[in-house]
Amino acid sequence: METPTLEPQHLNVKLRVEAATPATLQALIPVFHLWIQDRLCPEQLIDVADYRHVPAGPGVVLIGHEANYSLDGADHHWGVRYNRKAAAPGTLREQLAQATRAALEACLRLEQDSALAGGIRFDGRHLDLFVNDRMLAPNTAATRAALEPELQAFLAELFAGEACTLTHDADPRRLFGVTVTAAQPQATAALLAHLGD
Repeated sequence: METPTLEPQHLNVKLRVEAATPATLQALIPVFHLWIQDRLCPEQLIDVADYRHVPAGPGVVLIGHEANYSLDGADHHWGVRYNRKAAAPGTLREQLAQATRAALEACLRLEQDSALAGGIRFDGRHLDLFVNDRMLAPNTAATRAALEPELQAFLAELFAGEACTLTHDADPRRLFGVTVTAAQPQATAALLAHLGD
């Protein structure tokens, strides 16, 4: 079966966090503004959008030219989400690594930010991978079958060979994506180390 053509700007990675309180979300807004001022990310960052009023919505979004970062409450699961919008070079595996590394680096920065007082912490086990393009990667069993070998190879690298499972919601109204659940919790820094440079 031929692998669907994927545009790298459509890859999303969401690292689920243990909790996100209203106070944490409020504190995140000036933190994201500092990321813009201090140019802490490789992407060109533009503005911060506040969607806290939207139930199970995008939360607080740091808008960039090449990518967005957010603390996202979609599907009633809070997480640090990286949404790649501009083209990135390389193979699908390299694009997965780039998006996942960006999400992990953002999550680690938030975990260590004293202004958030430990209010954001990766749960160590769950991450969501999405392709944000219904035309190029329809949410079907065929898309999953075509992409799963590459996803499994990438996850074996990310989790250093530790067992993990993939769950796919085949609802055609949803984006194609999988939820990854690791058998053992992994620290954010450890996952970053597994990806290397």
